[in-house]
Amino acid sequence: MARAQVQQEPRLETTEGTGINISCSHPNKRIQDSIHFYRHLPDRAPEFLALIARGSKELSDIAGQLWVSADHRSSALWLRQPRRGDAAVYYCALG
Repeated sequence: MARAQVQQEPRLETTEGTGINISCSHPNKRIQDSIHFYRHLPDRAPEFLALIARGSKELSDIAGQLWVSADHRSSALWLRQPRRGDAAVYYCALG
């Protein structure tokens, strides 16, 4: 059995108020797997943001949207108007 793997861009940047798409590639995702997104703000513990298995969902807490591609091989977290306080390390994981 192949292990599920995820890949992300090592670094993304945007300016305050300019939307950004944080993408995640998972070519071996099984239909029953969920994608979990986390963020790690400086000097804080990692924070769970949301999970999704298919389709899309609004994330009102962070003014964003989470979606999974139709073929389930990629997903993304869209931050509509990121603020300076949103600067963090963002992770995705399969579960």
